[in-house]
Amino acid sequence: MLEASNNNELPVIPSKRYFTISEVSELCAIRPHVLRYWEQEFPQLKPVKRRGNRRYYQRHDVIMIRQIKALLYDQGFTIGGARQQLSSDEVKNENTQSKQIIRQARLELEEVLDILNNTI
Repeated sequence: MLEASNNNELPVIPSKRYFTISEVSELCAIRPHVLRYWEQEFPQLKPVKRRGNRRYYQRHDVIMIRQIKALLYDQGFTIGGARQQLSSDEVKNENTQSKQIIRQARLELEEVLDILNNTI
């Protein structure tokens, strides 16, 4: 669930490393005070804070904000429901990655076994 398909009307995310809160506000069509509130409500949303407590968002934060916006405004989730949905999506992604790692390790072990069987 990286880039939500219903965000087609939003501008393309530029290829920058960091974005200010005003840039993210424009990219996601969300007011800055809402972004600050969402930081408190969604543990997945953690912008880097630098001098003077200024927030700097990364690309994955912008994508997460667009997902949160879609869940809240388009799909009608409550804050708690959106938080739960994002958490379950993270668990699914972790499970998928674990399965891919296990599958790759198994293939490599089978190749080693074939090599050992052929040399004996």
